[in-house]
This record gives sequence, structure tokens and C-alpha cells, in this order.
Amino acid sequence: MNYVVVDLFAGAGGFSRGFFDAGFDVALGVEIDSNAARTYSYNFPNAVMLLDDIRDINGTDIIKYIGGKPDVVIGGSPCEAFTETNPRRARDPLDRLYVDELGRLTLEFIRLVGELRPRVFVLENVIHIIDGPLKEALVTEFARAGYEKIFFNVLHAEDYGTPSIRRRVFISNIPIKPEKVNRVFTVWDAIGDLPSPGDPSIPNHEYVTISERKVRGISRLGWDEALYRFRGATGSFRNFVRLNPWKPAPTVMGSVRFVHPFEDRILTVREQARLMGFPDNHVFFGPKDSQFNQIGEAVPPPLARAIAEVVVRYLDSGVV
Repeated sequence: MNYVVVDLFAGAGGFSRGFFDAGFDVALGVEIDSNAARTYSYNFPNAVMLLDDIRDINGTDIIKYIGGKPDVVIGGSPCEAFTETNPRRARDPLDRLYVDELGRLTLEFIRLVGELRPRVFVLENVIHIIDGPLKEALVTEFARAGYEKIFFNVLHAEDYGTPSIRRRVFISNIPIKPEKVNRVFTVWDAIGDLPSPGDPSIPNHEYVTISERKVRGISRLGWDEALYRFRGATGSFRNFVRLNPWKPAPTVMGSVRFVHPFEDRILTVREQARLMGFPDNHVFFGPKDSQFNQIGEAVPPPLARAIAEVVVRYLDSGVV
């Protein structure tokens, strides 16, 4: 019998994809965005999809839908309240968790973990969710939910076969230290074998339309150079970066677009998905901006699988 996993912020299913590939029974996802929910349902047809606000769902709802308690609860709560790329981030770290409407959704994850009492839970977010007093606040909240021992596992996606740089914290009730892969995957490893956009055999691989002005701008870019900068909470960040083919890509975010290493065009949705380690049979739905956003908000599937394999070992051992 496979272990059962529930994904509370399912999105496009990057986190679930890794657990599915590791042999888990992906039983249910919760997602409020209809485009992301359609993507999730298509790629996990055997899973229940609850298209709803997590604040309106309780543990008994989930238990009813899947016929029992899940072994594992995962989720990547919204990061906007915590990320340094948000220029409107609250100055007081605790306000990001307890006042900001999106930040408070992390507390909803903790609430449902307390109601479901899984053997293992894993919550993903940006590293800044543990800034200053936030770390101790999260320890306190999980203790209220019945989990006294909490681990803050900071992992780099590029260490686990993802061809883009991504540092995230995975908060769990077990230590998660997957074995790193023995090579670095580059942009060209990820997209170099793709044909030109428009091949109907490859989903989500169509040209992305941009203005003539942007085309002229990106035509002058060398590798690692950016067309734009935007202001965040702690400085400026780059957008429309021409990728260096021989290095991992910068962090993929929903609002970020990359320029092809050798062509004067924006990456397709499929190319962007490959930078996050999504397989080509993972299909995205909705307008292109939504598809890019779904990819940028996901947990990279190679990292998710590495985490899932650690979780399996703990479940098999009977320690949790």
C-alpha cells in the first residue's frame, strides 16, 4: 500500500509531482486559482481537487474525501508576505505572518496539520519566512497544533538536479537532508534538445509575443545581462535576463521572463518549465501569464522527489 499525501497549496503540482514520482498516492489537492487547479487535475487525474479557499476547509472535509487520514501533508504557502522581492512587505516580520492576509495562510496550513495529524508534514516557503522572530513564532504555532519538534531545512534546488538556482526552507517534523546529486545541471542541459517553438508534439512550447521595443532591447543583451530591474523590499532585482547556457538559470519566479541564450526571444512556457525540472508530459493550462506564474510558484519536481524519498525512509522506519 502506497503512502497517502495531501497537498494543501497544490498550484500546478510541482510538489505533488515529486511525491508521485517517489511512489506516493497523491490523493487530494487544495487550490484557489482555477487555472492552476485545472493544471493539477489534468496531471493528477486520480486525485480529488478542491477548488476552494483553504480558510473554508477543515480536516474532516479532507478525511471524508480521501477516506481516512493522510500519511503526509505538504504545501507551499504563499510567499508574497515574506519575500524580499515584494516592495510592500510589512516592516515588522511578525506582521507578515499575523496581519498580512496572504501571510496568515501559513497559519491555515498549520491549523489543518493539527486537524489531520499526519505522520509527516512539509511546508515550503522562501527563506525569509524565518527572519527574526518568525522562526520562534512558527515553532510556537506548530507546538499548538501538536508538533513539538520542528526542523527548518534549507535546501538548494540546484543541488538535486534542478537546472535553476533556488533556495527555500522546508519546515517539517523530521530532518530532511537528501543526498545531493554529483553534477550541476545547466540551462542547455535543460532546453538544448528542444526543437523550435511551435512543434505540436510538445505541449506549452509556443512563441511568447513581446513588443518590438523589447525585441530590440534583448537583441543587445549578452549572457547574464538584464533588460530591466525592479524594486523589491531589500533592493533591486533583474528581469528579462539572457541566460548563460553553461550555468544554471537564476531563480524562476512567476513574474520573471528569461531570454533564450542564442535567440532573440523569450523562453516558452515549456522551456521555463524545464528550468524547474518539470517533465514534458506535465501540461499547463490557462493564459500564458498564468502558466508562467504556476511554474514560478512551484516546488521544482526534482527537489520535491528528493524530499519525498527522505520522507519514505522515515515512514518505512516507523520513527514517525
